[in-house]
Amino acid sequence: MKITQQPTDDTLILSLDGELDASSSVLLDTELSKSEILNNKKVLIDCQRLNYISSAGLGVFISHLQRFQDASVKLIFFNMQEKVHNVFEILGLDSLMTIVPSQAEATAI
Repeated sequence: MKITQQPTDDTLILSLDGELDASSSVLLDTELSKSEILNNKKVLIDCQRLNYISSAGLGVFISHLQRFQDASVKLIFFNMQEKVHNVFEILGLDSLMTIVPSQAEATAI
C-alpha cells in the first residue's frame, strides 16, 4: 500500500494505491492520526487505485470518524472501485461516510 498526499488550500487529498489490509492499515492510521490533518476543512480519500480493503482498513476509517466530525473536518471518499464500494455498502458504511463518484464532486461538497 502506498499513500500519496496532495495538500491544497484547505483540503488534503490522500491517494491510496494497493491493498488496505491489516499490515498497511497501520500506515493509514499513522497518517490519519497526525494532528495537522485537522487543520484541513476536508480530507478527500482517492480510492481509484485501492483494489482491496479488509476489516482492519475499514476499522481505521471508522476509528477516526468521530475525531474528524468533532473538528468539523469532512472525510470524503471518491473514485471508489465497485468491489470496494460494495464492501462499504454491505456493512452499511455508505450511510456513515460520504462517498461520491469523482474528485470534482468531492471538492464541491
